Amino acid sequence: MRDFMASKGYLEVETPILQPIYGGALARPFKTHHNTLDMSLYLRIANELYLKRLIVGGFDGVFEFAKNFRNEGMSRFHNPEFTIMELYVAYRDCFWMMDFYEEMIEQVAIALHGSTKVTVGEREIDFKRPWKRYTMFEAIREYTGVDITGMNEDELRKAARELHVPIDDTMGKGKLIDEIFGTHAEPNLIQPTFITDYPVEMSPLAKKHREHDGLVERFEVVCNAKEIANAFTELNDPIDQRRRFEEQLALGKRGDTESMVLDEDFLRSLEYGMPPTAGIGVGIDRLAMIMTNSPSIQMSSFPANAPGKKDCCRIVW
Repeated sequence: MRDFMASKGYLEVETPILQPIYGGALARPFKTHHNTLDMSLYLRIANELYLKRLIVGGFDGVFEFAKNFRNEGMSRFHNPEFTIMELYVAYRDCFWMMDFYEEMIEQVAIALHGSTKVTVGEREIDFKRPWKRYTMFEAIREYTGVDITGMNEDELRKAARELHVPIDDTMGKGKLIDEIFGTHAEPNLIQPTFITDYPVEMSPLAKKHREHDGLVERFEVVCNAKEIANAFTELNDPIDQRRRFEEQLALGKRGDTESMVLDEDFLRSLEYGMPPTAGIGVGIDRLAMIMTNSPSIQMSSFPANAPGKKDCCRIVW
């Protein structure tokens, strides 16, 4: 992946791990304290907002392989510390990024296996282009038979209950749609698949869709029933971005512990001016699971994988 991006002329960089304000993703952070400065800091949940600052500063394309930290549950598909690659390219959009990512991962598979086909457990996954593309609403309709297009929050809550999706009162429209998709559609997506056209409530950092009201220009890639990439046409309007942050603050007051906080420094950078930009985050651990036919994401680097057990630090892959 590094060679592929370097061949395109993009610059590899490093951004801060300790941040005064966490942001760039919907997740709970780990909190720490800096004794000398007597201030609270957070381990980053994403490197997105700092990479975008570099685009504001005039770089045409930057990427980073980063360790991120999210204070949430653990499973063989989730780890509190994990590796991600994020790439931002100026004067591009998410439609361009779909083609770029598809080409890159196809080449990764060929470089590792001499073929686009990879064996994962009892399945064979083929990364040969082109990959299937669904809108989020198409995927939900395909696997539930229910069309949730245009539903308000109460209607979505009723549909989720009828589909036996676990929900709670803190969830807004975006979370409800995400839970329906994650419960019924995502487990059926084994071959690499693009899911596009997300509701605006789910995507506080993505630009509104140029053709469809209420949607944003975003895609995720699902493979082997798990998300392995997430990309946007990046929101570069500071007024709209402030409004989205304020909506996230409102969700936080409702009890959503994964909502974003308002970052005035980032908003100021957008006010200076960020060009139209495409961005993508790639989950390296999950991609490595697929490419190496490994059943678990858990590694020895996080010592609390199995509290109280002597073998909690064993390496699984």
